[in-house]
Amino acid sequence: MSATFAGAVSAATGTLRIDAHLVDYLLVAFYFLIVLGIGLIARRSVSSSLDFLLSGRSLPAWVTGLAFVSANLGATELLGQAANGAQFGEQAFHYYWIGAIPAMVFLALVMMPFYYGSKVRSVPEFLGRRFDAKTQRLQGLLFAIASILLAGVNLYAMAIVVNALLGWPTWLAIVVAGVIVLAYTFLGGLSAAIYNEVLQFFVIVVTMVPITLVGLHRVGGWDGLVDKLTANGDGNMLQAFPGQDLTGIGSSIGSTFGVVLGLGFVTSFGYWTTNFTEVQRAFSARNASAAQRTPLIAAIPKVLIALVIIIPGMVAAVLIPGIESLKRGLPSDATYNDAVPLLLRELLPSGFLGVALAGLLAAFMAGMAANVSSFNTVFTYDLWQDWLRPGRDDAHYLKVGRLVTVVGTALAIGTAFIAAGFTNIMDYIQTLFSFFNVPLFAVFAFGLFWKKLTGNGGFWGLLSGTVSAVFVFVLNQVGVLSLSGQGSSFLGGGVATVVAVLVGWLISRGGTPRPEADLRGLVWSLTPAEVRAVPREAGWYRNPTVLSVVVLTLAVAGYVLFAVV
Repeated sequence: MSATFAGAVSAATGTLRIDAHLVDYLLVAFYFLIVLGIGLIARRSVSSSLDFLLSGRSLPAWVTGLAFVSANLGATELLGQAANGAQFGEQAFHYYWIGAIPAMVFLALVMMPFYYGSKVRSVPEFLGRRFDAKTQRLQGLLFAIASILLAGVNLYAMAIVVNALLGWPTWLAIVVAGVIVLAYTFLGGLSAAIYNEVLQFFVIVVTMVPITLVGLHRVGGWDGLVDKLTANGDGNMLQAFPGQDLTGIGSSIGSTFGVVLGLGFVTSFGYWTTNFTEVQRAFSARNASAAQRTPLIAAIPKVLIALVIIIPGMVAAVLIPGIESLKRGLPSDATYNDAVPLLLRELLPSGFLGVALAGLLAAFMAGMAANVSSFNTVFTYDLWQDWLRPGRDDAHYLKVGRLVTVVGTALAIGTAFIAAGFTNIMDYIQTLFSFFNVPLFAVFAFGLFWKKLTGNGGFWGLLSGTVSAVFVFVLNQVGVLSLSGQGSSFLGGGVATVVAVLVGWLISRGGTPRPEADLRGLVWSLTPAEVRAVPREAGWYRNPTVLSVVVLTLAVAGYVLFAVV
């Protein structure tokens, strides 16, 4: 058992425990019944593998948009980003306003027309069409591994909260949540996952808004929070730039570049534009226009949700003794990952605990369900149907999709404890992104804009980029590098990008690119503008350009606001 996990368990037996009443358990049970009911209802519309794995491409944009943001609103948000807020303060806003919004706009305006227009069922399948089968299979394997590891993160995060607040054994908390997610995903497939994600989005907001408002009230409002952080010597938490605590880079100029390029370009574009866990929600939209608007609709709450995730973490840094001791380097039973459960204990009256627990469980299940549902799609289509067992009837692949859902959930339970080795879950998450998402984006974007990138170039670029990111991580772990925070992830992502592009270019120089006729609709320069164009629907609020301007303006306004106050 790791020291981090042992600390969480120790805290669970003491300072974190909340006495839940019957009404709290009834509220949680009622929420579980609603979740399972959605799965049963969605099951009626599942008659094919496309229905089960991609919702029959029939969902409206507002549903896929909320599901898009909710799929990301799991452990990486509530525990990981609140932990970042407690540890880094305003520097953590970068994960939203630089590290998400520009990439989501790029996905909508540039990449989604290619994704949806090609009618592929997954990101690896797009790579198969652009490059070759071995590149598709390599990415399918890499994504399957990443999905299971990330699903395990959500289970581990949930176990921290339930163990700490209710005293459930960790193994029981993990298994119960895993079984519930398995039940509704197994029954209703992606539709059940998506409609539950929409529900979970609102439950999460209802949970976090009161925590934010009550927390600010307890510390004397925003001015009181600023005064207390300054008095504690944590004034750097009130400065978004240069973000040296976040990056671990000593130079202010180097740290700014690390934020803007490492997080804002390399890592974020790698995640938001090619991570099938997110993109799958847009794939399920009913038409190309709805698919393109999906990430833009998601970007609006993404900008605003930062306020009710990061600010509570900052409140915890001055209101919770265990977190305050941690920041001062003093002995503490708490970790930054405990910021949200500690705030629940400190701020919420009995009776509201059930609502709060439902919100937290919603977040963890949303994140896990998103990873499991994307895992079963990639495994069924890209590995099983296109590689291992081609040519079977659709009923066979529907059965495989359901079976893989069970297997994926079991594997996620098994990987849940890997995250225990990190005091800040976001350190672990960013490490995984640098391994699996960044090299993929580098190869994907290179192939999208350079028609001469060959199948071998794509394959070896992807493989070498992944290996190089892992190598940077190992160097940092053994002490050859000494980057704290998430600096090693940003550096690893940058190295992976350069290596992937360079290797792809060198190998492609000695190879023969695919005929241009085969790349129409897959390469920007070979796809006419009228083919790339997405049909517009009536209404200014459906215009992707207008939506893009709105979300980018909101992101800039966030930085301006906190620079002024």
